[in-house]
Amino acid sequence: MVPNSTPDVDWQQIPRMRAYELVINQIESQIMAGALKVGDQLPAERDLAAKLGVSRAAVREAMRAMEAQGVVRSGVGVGPDSGTFLTSLPSKALTQFLRLHMSLANFPIDDVVETRIMLERWSARLAARQASADDLGTMSRLLDEMDAERDDIAAFNELDTEFHVALAEAAHNVLITEMTTAIRHSMRAMVLESFRTHGHWHELSDQLRAQHRAIYEAIAAGDSRRAADEVEEHLRSANASLGWGATG
Repeated sequence: MVPNSTPDVDWQQIPRMRAYELVINQIESQIMAGALKVGDQLPAERDLAAKLGVSRAAVREAMRAMEAQGVVRSGVGVGPDSGTFLTSLPSKALTQFLRLHMSLANFPIDDVVETRIMLERWSARLAARQASADDLGTMSRLLDEMDAERDDIAAFNELDTEFHVALAEAAHNVLITEMTTAIRHSMRAMVLESFRTHGHWHELSDQLRAQHRAIYEAIAAGDSRRAADEVEEHLRSANASLGWGATG
């Protein structure tokens, strides 16, 4: 019997991986398999290195990378908080990622604003349908604090950020909340600088506070369409007032 000829297969080379990447892959595999979950403690550095057959330096580098991604947190010392634990801080990792890439001009500001409009329209729609009394109370309190801090640009910027985060949280959609929060936090320094260099701060402050009130009132009234439209109008007009390019 004549053996079959070797098929002509387009074999792809397996990429070489550094040791710390292998460590990350192993941990990711255990997470995907359900063997590890949020709150679980990983083995000590020495033990994990021995289990995986890599150096302690590789484990240490993997932990640093995963901590930057918001996947693990490390505690030093002794006691229940010491060691490395699986955590879930996606907004922290997303914020860092977006801030760096925006600084490197990898994400044009117009693209960021359009993405933010899309997300916040959905947040406003959902918030109008299902915001709790606590959600509304938080937004109302922040509006009052913005009125009180209208002369303090830095404090106003922080409160502005908190208001948009509160709006996202009122939607009660975790993914939308995390993405919206990351985008607004990544823009915080840029917004503050634009506030400070604006030639007519009090006029701008009055405009922003009125728009925030309109958004809140639409959400409190349960009017999802008006809430979404008010958010979009607010973001587009703010973008134009701050001189960040195209608005529509």
